[in-house]
Amino acid sequence: MLIIAGLGNPGGKYAGNRHNIGFMAVDAIHRRHSFSPWSKKFKAEIAEGEIAGEKVLLIKPQTYMNLSGESVGEAMRFYKLEAADLVAVYDELDLLAGKARIKTGGGHGGHNGIKSLDAHCGKEYRRLRLGIGHPGVKEMVQHHVLGDFAKSDRVWVEPLLDALADNADMLVRKEDSQLMNKLALAVGDKAEEEKPKAEKKPAAQSHIRQARNHAQPKKLPATGPMADMLKRMFGKKED
Repeated sequence: MLIIAGLGNPGGKYAGNRHNIGFMAVDAIHRRHSFSPWSKKFKAEIAEGEIAGEKVLLIKPQTYMNLSGESVGEAMRFYKLEAADLVAVYDELDLLAGKARIKTGGGHGGHNGIKSLDAHCGKEYRRLRLGIGHPGVKEMVQHHVLGDFAKSDRVWVEPLLDALADNADMLVRKEDSQLMNKLALAVGDKAEEEKPKAEKKPAAQSHIRQARNHAQPKKLPATGPMADMLKRMFGKKED
């Protein structure tokens, strides 16, 4: 059996948050494949099904993000599974919006849900990170993560999740490189296209324009030693 755990926070308040893209991902897989209705067990919402000939348990911990490992660890112990039998799907600040990466093991990167999984499930599980982009400044991170996806984000969020659901058999068979290619093709440059355009800076002056400006005649002094010298050089001789 394989457990695919989508990480997020429970309740309607958080449903559209960037932090909940893990929940959205397993929901997409659930819609696309033959799974049982969602039920409650292991402090989570779970659904059982089969993909690529293998039993799969979808799980959405309801413990809130920071305690995700309590829920997933309980399910793993119940089914006597190892860390290798787990795939965690979650949001990644340090990936551009729409980008995806998968690897086995590694650090938590400051993600509290992954910290909890590491503590309760071991570290050698597969981690499917879905990029949500970084707001640019540390002070805006919490607002960004716990903020809803914008309407403009749909142009990449929906294709990304649809492609993951369509190719979930690759995830199950550990065909990770092929899966990453499918996700990248589905999103393309759509996330980049939705970035706000940078404010246009005034065009830099060309070398010719700069030279012309420097060549403009300057106002001559009317008084002082320089004025007296210029009068002697260019002024009319007195009769």
